[in-house]
Amino acid sequence: MPIDRRPLREQIREELLSRLDRGHFAAGTDINEVALAAELGVSRTPLREALITLAGEGVLESNQGRGFRFAPVSRKEFRELCEIVAGLEALALDRSDPAYLREIAPELLRLARDFPDRIAEQHVIERHDDEWHDLLVSGCRNERLIDLITSVKAGLRRYAHLLAGDDTPLEREAAEHCRVAELLMSGDQAAAVQALRDNWVNGMERMMSRIPST
Repeated sequence: MPIDRRPLREQIREELLSRLDRGHFAAGTDINEVALAAELGVSRTPLREALITLAGEGVLESNQGRGFRFAPVSRKEFRELCEIVAGLEALALDRSDPAYLREIAPELLRLARDFPDRIAEQHVIERHDDEWHDLLVSGCRNERLIDLITSVKAGLRRYAHLLAGDDTPLEREAAEHCRVAELLMSGDQAAAVQALRDNWVNGMERMMSRIPST
């Protein structure tokens, strides 16, 4: 049986994000720390450390000294977060070694082609997209940049169940991922960076109509 040696606060953070993805928490929901600690079987200290981390990532917000709640959602924030991630991932791709990118490009293309459906369930889309994007920026040696990408993406995760929900089909353009991989295979890194930006913008526009207007 594998043993998870990560700090407990990190495991709690991942569990809360996973529950958020599945729609267990609505935006604006107050967090009862005592009840949640008991439900998770942990003490309040690591739970609070995880909550503070999530607050720093924009997933939670302080509830006027009365604890935490899941931050509200808005089209404006979603657009801003997507623009930030697009810029950060584009920078990471631009700073990656061209030889390494050509080496991983066939695998990026395979991953995209293995998932050609324009319609797929949300949890499948997220898993596949995460794998593809993680591999894409794996050549960036700037650890602070990768940490920033991870942090901002955490803020996007609370939109997941609002955008679709686990059982709702959602349009997906795998062709955009194929285009990025093909450009990397041809050695056109600059064009691949722009294609990556376009992928984020197009994905953002496809999702915007699913977010309630405020």
